[in-house]
Formats: sequence, C-alpha cells, structure tokens
Amino acid sequence: MATSGPLPVLNYIAGSWVESTSRERVRDINPARTSESLGEITVSTPADVTHAIDAAAAAYQEWRRTPAPQRGDIVRKAADLMERRRVELARLLTEEEGKTLPESLAEVDRSVANVRFAAAQGTRLTGETIPSAQRGTFIYTVRDPLGVVACITPWNFPIAIPAWKLAPALVAGNAVVFKPATLTPLCAAQVVQCFIDGGVPDGVLNMILGPGDALSRAIIDDERVKAISFTGSSAVGRRLYAQAAQRLCKVQLEMGGKNAVIVMDDADLEKAAESVAGGAFGATGQRCTATSRAIVLRSRLVDFTELLAAKADTWRAGDGLADGVRLGPIVDDTQLRKVRERIAAGKKEGARVVRDGSAPTKPDLKAGYFVEPTIFADVDPNMSVAQEEIFGPVVSIIPANDYESAIAAANAVGYGLSSSIYTRDLSTAFRYAEESEAGMVHVNIPTVGGEAQVPFGGVKDSGLGDRECGTAAFDFFTEMRVVYVGY
Repeated sequence: MATSGPLPVLNYIAGSWVESTSRERVRDINPARTSESLGEITVSTPADVTHAIDAAAAAYQEWRRTPAPQRGDIVRKAADLMERRRVELARLLTEEEGKTLPESLAEVDRSVANVRFAAAQGTRLTGETIPSAQRGTFIYTVRDPLGVVACITPWNFPIAIPAWKLAPALVAGNAVVFKPATLTPLCAAQVVQCFIDGGVPDGVLNMILGPGDALSRAIIDDERVKAISFTGSSAVGRRLYAQAAQRLCKVQLEMGGKNAVIVMDDADLEKAAESVAGGAFGATGQRCTATSRAIVLRSRLVDFTELLAAKADTWRAGDGLADGVRLGPIVDDTQLRKVRERIAAGKKEGARVVRDGSAPTKPDLKAGYFVEPTIFADVDPNMSVAQEEIFGPVVSIIPANDYESAIAAANAVGYGLSSSIYTRDLSTAFRYAEESEAGMVHVNIPTVGGEAQVPFGGVKDSGLGDRECGTAAFDFFTEMRVVYVGY
C-alpha cells in the first residue's frame, strides 16, 4: 500500500478493477508536496455509472437472500482487515488528504469501530410483534433491504465516512454503488479492497471514480437506485435532494456546519480554550464538526482571546508525516483559495485579526497548500466569517453580554450540526441543551468527534433524513414491512 510511485486508480465494477470508458486520467496530488503525484485516477462517464448499477442490480437478489448474520460476518472481516492494515492506511491517508499521522490513525480506528458495530447488527436486525385489535390475528414487522443504493462521500474523511456508510448498507442486504471524492481515490480504493478481501461477493459493492456532477446526475436519474446517502456541501446536497425528489428516491444528507462554542463567565477557561483550539485547528479545520465560532461572555473575553492565541502558536504546520507537526495542509489549491478568500473577507468586514495564518512565510510550507491557525476577534454575528462555512483553521471570537445573547448568536446561522457550551452551572447547561439549534450538543466537551454506537447528524442546512452511525444507520438502509397473519 506504500506510495513509492504513481499508481493507477481504477473503478471496481462486478468484481473487477476496470478502466473507465473515457480512458482519461487525472493526477492525485500530495497536498503537502504538490510536486509529488500519488496516482492517476480514472475519469468515469455516465456509461460507467450504468455499468456499476447493472452489476449491483444483478447481484442484489442473491445478497438479499444471504442471511443477515452471514452478511454481518463478512463485514466484520473487513473491519479486521482495516485494523490489520491500520498503519498503512493511516500513512496513505496522510499522504493523500494531508491530515497528520496521529489524526489519520484515529480516523482508521474510528472506521474499524463503525464497521464492527454495523457488522454486529447482522444478528440484531429485528422487527417487533404488535397486538392486533382483532381476534385470530398476529402482526409483526421485519426490516427489508432497499435494493441498489448509492453512497457519495467527501474527501475530508476518506476512510471513515465510506466505512460508516458502506458497512450498514451491506449488512442490511443492499447492493452498493460507491462514488468517493475525486481528491482521495487511493483511500477509497483501499476501503473497498478491505470489503473485497473480507468476502463481499462480486457486484454487491461497486466503485466509480471521477468528478461529481455528471456521475451524480446519472445515479440520481436511474430508477433502479432506491436510495442515496450523501455527505458533502450544503449547496450540492440541496441540488441532489431536489433532483432525487422528482422520482421519490430516498435521500440522506449530511452537510456543512458552522459550529459554535459558548464560553460562560463561570467556565474553566483553560479547558474551553483547549477545546476551541482543537476543534478549530485539528484536521486543519477540514471537518463539518470543526469549531468555527467561539461566543464568549465579555467578562472573560480578554483572557480567553490571549489564551487561545497562545495555544494557536503551538500548532506547527507541515507535512503530516513529520514529527511534531500538528497541522497538515489544505487538501488542494481550490480549497486553499476559498479559505484565503474567506480570511480576506473577514479583514474587509472589519473583524480584528488576532492571528493571520493565510500566507505562511516558512520555507518548508511553500511546497504545499498551507494555511496556519487564524483567529478573528470582535466579530459581529452577521459577518461572513461568522455565517459561512470556511473549512480551514479559522475561528471567530464573538462577544456576548449574557447567556441570552450568546445562544441567540449561536443559533443565528443556517447550519445546525454541532455546538458546545462551557459552564459550571447545571441550570445553564440544561437550558442550553434544550435551546441549541444543533443536532448534536455538548456540555464541557468539544464540538468534534463521535462514537460508533451513537447517531450522527444535524438539522437545518447541516442535515436531512435519517441519522448516520449507531443503530440509526439501519433506519435509512432498510424499509419496514408489516405482516398480518390471520389464524
């Protein structure tokens, strides 16, 4: 799995690694050293999508008839292989996506946990019996697979997100067409290889590579695709949902975030600042649960700002494989430009720059797509840096007079994925838990992270449909059937 030289990255359809019908390829670049090519990615066409759906449709009935505990056992073997290949997967992830090696190892561990949890559900895909109001009638429910489903995943967690979509989809008995992000195809291919080596039959899992719009449209338009699980930007998710709704295709959306941490006057300031720094700068801010806003009561504003700035200075940027590096590169030049544009907009709007990392000067950072930790203070809640998702190591500090103004600012965005409050007051904590407009709320815990057995997802522009992860994942990938038996 080592990337000693550029590798061809092909589609996987009907049990074979195959070139696309276009015969075109694009380069896969190491974002820490942009002169280094990791591979050449095949560029698929709508005809390749149709081929993958054909394969999935042909394999579905036999996979559906495979007992769920047997499907779960195959998926469990994939988790075992991921664990065995942990270090190789993590190094590949760091080279291809850019996050630091410790972050990559943590992502692989999370993937293994999610796949193992989903695999165990093969013995727990239970229905229920329901008392009938009529004599001589027995009623029960069962979970049925949907058929052919599509999983469309982003580049920022190119192992974990495919893992937590593919595993429940397969255990539930569906056949899958998987379209990963073009920026991280090697990671996607290795995830697929783990499922293949675990014993997933030919045609049950298929992967197509290439830029999104035309391929996504081909997936959406094919009547045989019964459900689409998508993780990506809110703008793309909205378009996908509108298109899929025209044929009543089931859709699950996990999209962006503009996550806030409220720091009350009784907060443990050290703990709060450490949480905000880790949430804002960890994974280079390239995660939907990243901390993007710190809403701080004025009584603690000066101390918090100084403490956060001091912590930001310890986040050394560089190649994620190097010792001591805490902050990897931005994933590509397009995303780098977006982050720098957002930082420039914050300056133009009048936010006070506490720390500007938009143009690193260190020579070793010139070779990659780097932005260092950036902090804005005196941010108005209506400024673009307080409203728009940045997806970089940028955090805005917003002053608040009291809890009421703080929770109002936290909720005054279109997103609603994750949020947090730091306080020692139990009443304030529970009031916040009731009033926060986010799908996942935290008390004295960072906005980032998640556990395999716990549902994951947001509200408003952050998510739509059934939650991912935990047992909730099977709500999306199955359909309930009710059976009446008269005896």
